[in-house]
Amino acid sequence: MSGIRSETFAGFGGAELAVHRLGEGRAVILLHGLFSDAQTNWVRFGHAERLAEAGFEAIMPDLRAHGQSAKPHEPEGYPHDVLVRDAQALVEQLGLADYDLGGFSLGARTAVRCVLAGLRPRKLVLGGMGLEGLAGWDRRAAFFIDAIDRFDEVKHGDPAFMAVAFMKTQKIDRVAARLLLQAVDDTAESELGGVTMPTLVVCGAQDRDNGSPQKLVDALPNAVLAEIPGTHMSSVTEPELGEAVIRFLTA
Repeated sequence: MSGIRSETFAGFGGAELAVHRLGEGRAVILLHGLFSDAQTNWVRFGHAERLAEAGFEAIMPDLRAHGQSAKPHEPEGYPHDVLVRDAQALVEQLGLADYDLGGFSLGARTAVRCVLAGLRPRKLVLGGMGLEGLAGWDRRAAFFIDAIDRFDEVKHGDPAFMAVAFMKTQKIDRVAARLLLQAVDDTAESELGGVTMPTLVVCGAQDRDNGSPQKLVDALPNAVLAEIPGTHMSSVTEPELGEAVIRFLTA
């Protein structure tokens, strides 16, 4: 898509991370999901363009170990909550004081962690996320680590087949991804009282990969639920995702 401006910023430890920007209006930081990137999650299916047309600037980093961003192979490049530290660096270096924040799946987990670590967006969007998805990360990480470790052995019918197929499509750096999977922290339900800003939980009707979105809404102080078509993977392709986000941010 024309009009996208790509640049880099310094993440934790000075890692060179890519960020892609579209539009000229109010800043909306969008964090993509695991093994994805800004292009796949936000650009390819028109969500960023819809936001720009609605008067926003979509600010879309490629998370560490993804897309055009650095993919360190050293464990010290992946301290706990490193994605939160990278997001804090982005906000600081862009000089953002008034902005919205959203994420899908791993990006939604990261967005919640960002708020608990001190970022204060005006509104928060959590896509593809349920209450159970914010805790119990060790189990989810173990599934993906196993998929990485058995990468060349996984065949059709294996529970890890779709994960491996997506990693192949995205040309994932498996060494970096494996390290990142061990650097994501859990969020307990008891912590969610600290997420006080208006929050949209948007989830596919057939998506329960990260648990119950309604239970997440119920656990947050100021949240609403928007159900859109699709599964965890397919809901990202639906125009209703971007449309739900715009309705919420402009309300």
